[in-house]
Amino acid sequence: MSDTITVRGFVATDPRTNTTNGGDIVSSFRLAVTERRYDRDASAWIDGHTNWFTVVGFRQLASNMCGSLKKGNRVIVVGKLRLKQWEKDGRVYHSAEVEAESVGHDLYWGSAKFARNPQDGQRQEAASTRVAVEGVGVVDLETGEMSVNEGGHVSAAAGPDGSDEGETDDGGDSLAPVGAREDLLSRGETGLKADLLSA
Repeated sequence: MSDTITVRGFVATDPRTNTTNGGDIVSSFRLAVTERRYDRDASAWIDGHTNWFTVVGFRQLASNMCGSLKKGNRVIVVGKLRLKQWEKDGRVYHSAEVEAESVGHDLYWGSAKFARNPQDGQRQEAASTRVAVEGVGVVDLETGEMSVNEGGHVSAAAGPDGSDEGETDDGGDSLAPVGAREDLLSRGETGLKADLLSA
């Protein structure tokens, strides 16, 4: 049996991660979905029956699940329901598994801050616009913004990915002098790019 369902519940176990033979990341956790009903005699909401699911995510979803979820979180899961049955020692066992397509925090119970996954192409493009120029600093070819170390020199630890570029000896950032920036920009966009790329 395979149907798409949406379930709301709480994470009963911290997500566990494995890797398939093909190199894909797989993450899973147990989800408890408890019915809530109003008891008129007690004039209060009480817990009813609890259904248990194993939620499984693959690749990017698996990675995000591990980085975002922990035991006790309230979540909403959308995915394909797979009911499994097997026999052992003369007894028949059943389990319900959800192959997740989407997993998110249930905002009825709290707030969350979303962070979009950076795409490989976007990371490479962002890195390619930053160029280290000896004696000037790090220049972003798209915005024209620059940062330099004290003395106007790029740190020896500066790398092509821009992770440590523009870092000063005291851990802060210094902006290039206005005159130096205007001098670079006055060469024109084409000339500036040629000078920087050849540096």
